[in-house]
Amino acid sequence: MDRVPAGEPTPVAQPASAPGIRHWDAPSYDRLSDPMTRWGAEVLSRLPLSPGDTVLDAGCGTGRVTEMLLEKMAGGTVVALDAAASMLTEARRRLARFGGRVTYVDADLLDLAPATLGSSAPVDAVFSTATFHWVLDHDRLFHNLARVLRPGGHLVAQCGAEGNIARLIEAVRATGVERAGAWLYASPDDTRRRLEASGFTDIDVWTHPEPTPIDPAELETYLETVCLRTHVLAMDPDERRAFLTAVADSLGEPVIDYLRLNIVARRG
Repeated sequence: MDRVPAGEPTPVAQPASAPGIRHWDAPSYDRLSDPMTRWGAEVLSRLPLSPGDTVLDAGCGTGRVTEMLLEKMAGGTVVALDAAASMLTEARRRLARFGGRVTYVDADLLDLAPATLGSSAPVDAVFSTATFHWVLDHDRLFHNLARVLRPGGHLVAQCGAEGNIARLIEAVRATGVERAGAWLYASPDDTRRRLEASGFTDIDVWTHPEPTPIDPAELETYLETVCLRTHVLAMDPDERRAFLTAVADSLGEPVIDYLRLNIVARRG
């Protein structure tokens, strides 16, 4: 995999989850989330599993990757956690066939503790894709994950890296609308430091690019639902539509310049 030099993390305004993290158009996201599902399948291939394991899917979304996780597991159970009730509604629908093998938890990762998971804690592994960059305090995030993970348990995750969607961010700035992005795109070096401070070992952290073409007919809906969701939350419908059209025009080629941060570690 292509290793990208590390740098400083994107500054954030406050140590909290992103504003609006609980507000998602889950049906639209489910329809548009093929890129995230594709990445999730690759990340899932790195997760060691043993029969009977309990795995925390930290940010399960609508359950598309959770479904693949359950199909891969030899028995065992999954804790499907998300901070958005709308996402969990979709996940419950998709995963209904797995019955009691899935426990659903509506919670913010910054509030995660063993009590949050009840009898499911400690879990044998933590798996997460396309979620951690919405959490603005990664020190607290990894501390919380370590608290619910058994000693020797695995953490396998992927999220946006420092430099993620840089071209799209420039397209937003070109519209003249100055809105801070509610995300944390961290560097590999800072992520490694945070993991070590939280008691993780056997750490491997790297980045790789995932330039993703979007159907031009879907681009504005994709931007609204996925990339610029927190930008447009406070806009009225007319302002929102004009803004998204301006960003799409400024972007030009309908390709989102994703840069992924990959995490593999074990709790010491």
